[in-house]
Amino acid sequence: MPDVVVSTGELGRRTVRRSDFVSCNQAFIDCRTPGSDRKENYAMIGPGVSQAAGQHVNLRLPHGFNIGAAAMPHGITNNLHLHYTAEVFVCTEGEYLLRWGADGNEGELLLKAGDIASIPTWIFRGFTNTGPDDGWLFTVLGMDDTGGIIWGPSVLREAEGHGLYLTADNELIDAVAGDEIPVDTELTRPMEQEYIDQLRHYSADQMKRRIAAADELVWSERPFLDSTLAGGGVRLSCVVGYGMTEDPHQEPRIFNPHGHNIAWLRAEPGQGVSLHRQSETQTLIIKSGLWEVTLNRTDPVSVRLGPRDILSVPQDAWRTLRNVGDTEGDLLVVNSGDGRVRMEWDEEVVKSAADAGLGIDHNGYIAPYALLPRSARRW
Repeated sequence: MPDVVVSTGELGRRTVRRSDFVSCNQAFIDCRTPGSDRKENYAMIGPGVSQAAGQHVNLRLPHGFNIGAAAMPHGITNNLHLHYTAEVFVCTEGEYLLRWGADGNEGELLLKAGDIASIPTWIFRGFTNTGPDDGWLFTVLGMDDTGGIIWGPSVLREAEGHGLYLTADNELIDAVAGDEIPVDTELTRPMEQEYIDQLRHYSADQMKRRIAAADELVWSERPFLDSTLAGGGVRLSCVVGYGMTEDPHQEPRIFNPHGHNIAWLRAEPGQGVSLHRQSETQTLIIKSGLWEVTLNRTDPVSVRLGPRDILSVPQDAWRTLRNVGDTEGDLLVVNSGDGRVRMEWDEEVVKSAADAGLGIDHNGYIAPYALLPRSARRW
């Protein structure tokens, strides 16, 4: 496969700094509902499910998923709605109370900093900031086209009282601002009870199994071929899907298809992931620490990333990751697809691992080099 070379300009285009985030406080139909009128919606990669024509999107390149964020002051609520595709909440700051069910009374669970929750499709969900500050929730949504959302019946009815309507094409119409409902335009109506009755119900215990709490994460100490090599040494916790792990004993917290996989990477200063590439789209979101990502095997280009910074790494581009800060750092890795991610390591990494007695078996997992068939041993 020919090398993909990323230019300095392309690296800059794919780097979304925290300072680049642009909020929209009129992204959804409940933006005037008391208690929900101070929400901030962000769309960093793809438009997500925003219903506002003016929503700023940092990077519109198709990734197979969308990444955004929700921020809101203490006590503010995101009202009940359901999604057609996966919705994953990544709480990096603050505290949020999740609720679900057509009336929001089927169950409640608390999300704290470092927790990740995957909410099932086709159930109504909402959340409230119960922490002392503004808090921060990243969202990862399945597929390039999410199909939009369906609002809870009470949300639509109350919005009409504030002059807001939603067309069947997911377009927000603001009568207060002077928008007119086009002739022959079909408006979204509240879901009928017969369809509400067909929605699946989740108990608190069932939903809790879809939360990867920060204090319950299971880490692999040797997830990659380079884990024992100089420059390697990261730990990996699989949250959604098997993803990148090359540890044959590692399993994810959440198994069902999302259209993407999600994992935490954790590294001490100086540690990282050696030169490799993959065919899936990949996005890195920094939670803590200072990280340096270098692209290209020849003519390398680098960027340093801090908390909340985001980098979209092109498919098939060679890359290394390194914690260049003074403290332990965490970053979130999102890869496209429901299958495993097969990493292609640079030949020098493969040779160094072989010298250390390790190789990759035909199933894509770390194995003793001496036990691999001769066809898989090059040295």
